[in-house]
Amino acid sequence: QVQLVESGGGLVQAGGSLRLSCAASGRTFSTATMGWFRQAPGKEREFVAAISWSGGIPYYADSVKGRFTISRDNAKNMVYLQMNSLKPEDTATYYCARSGINYARATYDYNFWGQGTQVTVSS
Repeated sequence: QVQLVESGGGLVQAGGSLRLSCAASGRTFSTATMGWFRQAPGKEREFVAAISWSGGIPYYADSVKGRFTISRDNAKNMVYLQMNSLKPEDTATYYCARSGINYARATYDYNFWGQGTQVTVSS
């Protein structure tokens, strides 16, 4: 089994920064695509960013491109999401997820999920 544990969420003012971390255990980490998703109240879960297992190529949703940076440390089984220039519309629960599909974006392509960490951006 795979366990994913997120941390780093919190309350921040608009324009501020947060860094989310995801600790992974279980199956081979280095050959998994790792992604971040978010879900705001009353909305569907949406893709934020992911990083491929082959070459560590990052890719992002248009709404966060240029503000968020995803990275991974395969030696530590960790994935990070650096979030800068945060906006109130970034407020959501953020989830770390694992996929066996390279460059996956859809929620149904991810088969393991963390419990989520809350990010609240005040205006």
